Amino acid sequence: MTLPSPVPVVSRSRSFADSLAMVRNPVEVLSRYTELFGDTFKFYLGGLKEAIVTTNPAVIQHVLKTNAENYQKSDIQVKRMGHFLGKGLLTTHGEAWRTQRRLIQKGFDRKQLEALSAIMQGSLAESLRDFDRQIGSGPVDIYPHLMKMTFAMVAKSLFGAQLKDEDIDLVSHTICTVQEFIVRQTLQPYLNPWFSVSGELRRHEGMRARADSILMAYIQQRRHQEPGHDLLQTLMDARYTDGEGMSDQLVLSESMQLLVAGHETSSNALSWLLYLLSSRTDCLERVRQEFDSVLGDAPLTYSDVPKFEFATQVIQEALRLYPPFWMVDRMAVADDRVADLAIPRGSTVIVHVYGAHHAPRYWPDPESFDPERFSKANEKQHAPFTYLPFGAGPRGCIGGNYAMLQILMILSALLRKYDFELSPGQTIEARAMVILRPKHGIRMTFTQASARDRHLVI
Repeated sequence: MTLPSPVPVVSRSRSFADSLAMVRNPVEVLSRYTELFGDTFKFYLGGLKEAIVTTNPAVIQHVLKTNAENYQKSDIQVKRMGHFLGKGLLTTHGEAWRTQRRLIQKGFDRKQLEALSAIMQGSLAESLRDFDRQIGSGPVDIYPHLMKMTFAMVAKSLFGAQLKDEDIDLVSHTICTVQEFIVRQTLQPYLNPWFSVSGELRRHEGMRARADSILMAYIQQRRHQEPGHDLLQTLMDARYTDGEGMSDQLVLSESMQLLVAGHETSSNALSWLLYLLSSRTDCLERVRQEFDSVLGDAPLTYSDVPKFEFATQVIQEALRLYPPFWMVDRMAVADDRVADLAIPRGSTVIVHVYGAHHAPRYWPDPESFDPERFSKANEKQHAPFTYLPFGAGPRGCIGGNYAMLQILMILSALLRKYDFELSPGQTIEARAMVILRPKHGIRMTFTQASARDRHLVI
């Protein structure tokens, strides 16, 4: 595949003029640029910082895998996110990252995910009791409800079942608010001096400190308690080559980053899944039948995940249409070149995941919902590095298997317990924050499942 040479450039003035539009909908702006300038181009973030944007699979493979050692996480993640989340798996690179990744990976192996299944099912049962109360009064916006479900599940997978609901709510609110602030810092960098002098930065730092103090209390309590079977115990039991374990502060940073990365992926995927299935009763009934056939009256556990062939196809297609991580950014450590594209040292490279997922060149009729794209027969036809819902290469999402387990677990419960339909008169569109969210929510009406033979054990 031949890349354009020289690479087209969106002028600094045009980039600045589009900066407010970038805040409102960066996916729309970058997709428009891709149509105008091709699959690889340069533009200026906020009119200030130059970046290379690409949906070209050859460039994506080179940056994320082939020469991944030359591409670190960008200042956006390391500095902005690190300021609020500390130094952990999301905000470090090099040998420190490799060491942490190796230690934390143990928390997501098959044995641990099987053990976590019981904690996850217990959390889901509590969440569904609350959901039952909410749906009785009419249509509900599914996004915040699913966010609450997934956050509680991830939090209890991390800290165990004793985590208080009010603490879960406070930490969840803090994470969402701080993420929105980080996006503004990134897309409107010219406002950062104002954020400092106006007290906005200090206000968000205060929110983070309060959430940190709550989680630190749980960490310090655990040091004096019987070992648990959750991810916190995995972090505490991890040992470096010198025999030392993680400090409480590092356990806190890694816990907070796992909370950030672990809940919104699933809640967004589930929101878009229900939206897509609401207009495709054929797919809906087929998924329901598969859940009933595989599970019967049993609760879903990690060992069941490979058995859900069509449900997995549906999830994969939803993640193609609405990838949670709509972009991945990297910074070149040294001068580099891929085909005809020169990438100077210090360059920011933005992998436009949403653009790659919607490129007509790789996905026929890309805006349609077609789970058959991911059937065993069709999956082999996909061009490599055009489907990146959990990233790619050595820094691909560490919790991808956990996310699939969580999505399937919640989806199986909702589909077998409820009938649902989309409320009329809505405008459904995506908003690209750190994660690709429903901009105006998605309102649906839920009723208890009809007389069809449905099973649900949680």
